[in-house]
Amino acid sequence: MLPLQIHLTLPPWMGDVVDMGRAYLGDEERVGLAIELSRRNVAERSGGPFGAAVFDAANGRLISIGVNRVVPQSCSVAHAEIMALMVAQQRLTQHRLNQDGGRYVLATSAQPCCQCYGATVWAGIDELLIGARADDVEELTEFDEGPLPNDWIGELARRGIAVRRDILRDRARAVLADYGANGTPY
Repeated sequence: MLPLQIHLTLPPWMGDVVDMGRAYLGDEERVGLAIELSRRNVAERSGGPFGAAVFDAANGRLISIGVNRVVPQSCSVAHAEIMALMVAQQRLTQHRLNQDGGRYVLATSAQPCCQCYGATVWAGIDELLIGARADDVEELTEFDEGPLPNDWIGELARRGIAVRRDILRDRARAVLADYGANGTPY
């Protein structure tokens, strides 16, 4: 019989890393959380070296978090950004997060791949904060980030999405380097 339901899960340790009652103010706090999620995901052997979080831009309230779960969940779309976006959409019961006029921030430990780039547009994100660059990911790990438009930042800007990158880049690169040196631990 064809399954009529898709079930993806986040690792149980994630509740230990975040404080849902805290306001995460500023780019470094937000990307710092995404990087810590990526580091912990590798340390806990629960997925790849990527973390993401969605925040309310107005007050820094954490809406959702995600980590890479591709291999453990046997699902090629279970990237950290996708997981965080899906949880945010379910939590807010909105397929487009900013449809009600609110503004939302996606913080990532590394530059979104081609899949997550597209999801950022359709999910209703207003700001994208990035730690490591795609070049860092490809240099330090075996991952292929896929093709993006040459002016991908400009394409996002034309759609009203502000991009800031290289936030805590060295910390994000350290997680990628550790993962790349030690292989897939899960």
